[in-house]
Amino acid sequence: MSTRLPLLIFDGDCAFCTSSVEFLRRWVDRTGRYSIEPWQRVDLSAYGLTAADCVDAAQFVDADGAVHPGHRAIAEALRHGAPGWRPVGRLLTVPGVDAVARRVYGWVARHRDQLPGGTPACALPTQPPPAPIE
Repeated sequence: MSTRLPLLIFDGDCAFCTSSVEFLRRWVDRTGRYSIEPWQRVDLSAYGLTAADCVDAAQFVDADGAVHPGHRAIAEALRHGAPGWRPVGRLLTVPGVDAVARRVYGWVARHRDQLPGGTPACALPTQPPPAPIE
């Protein structure tokens, strides 16, 4: 069993993503059951991730190192959060709902620059992002 705290990785350059993470910090994970970090401050190679993976979708790394991308990252964040949110996280992975959640997440990711809190900087790049400077 690992003692590593689970980690939600998001795009710190995206205002919409940052606003969404602030919601999670305030309402879902008030007790710090997992860490939340922008990909720009994470050693992605330690988790087998690339910058492109993290620009495309949020990533949740559980305590055992399993990586859950996109809507499943959000589901895991909810499942690891406050008790009232856990059923919502489980629901997002139920067959049928899972397919809808994947499509909704994809739509949100593609349009995040146009959503409340989004800015033009939130738009998904047409080129892969540069590797972070270490």
